[in-house]
Amino acid sequence: MTLKKLDAQEQADALTTLKEWSLVDGREAIKRTLVFKDFNAAFGFMTRVALYADKADHHPEWFNVYNRVEITLATHDVQGLSVRDVNLAKFIDEIYKQ
Repeated sequence: MTLKKLDAQEQADALTTLKEWSLVDGREAIKRTLVFKDFNAAFGFMTRVALYADKADHHPEWFNVYNRVEITLATHDVQGLSVRDVNLAKFIDEIYKQ
């Protein structure tokens, strides 16, 4: 399967299912900020995402301070958004609910 960049309509369609995500200004990427009970909860979440991302060979850009994790997703191979970003965002949303 060849990885391709999502076009504008595909991006809009993806964002209808990814309600908490938004486009990054000036860049073809999506972002979300998550807040946890404390640092341990945030770090545990990041560990789960890291294990999934490594298996999927698709890694987030993220920033963590105490209980807050800011995540940006983009596919560097296509210089924009791809189905990999959508899948990782859905996984992130699912485990954040837990």
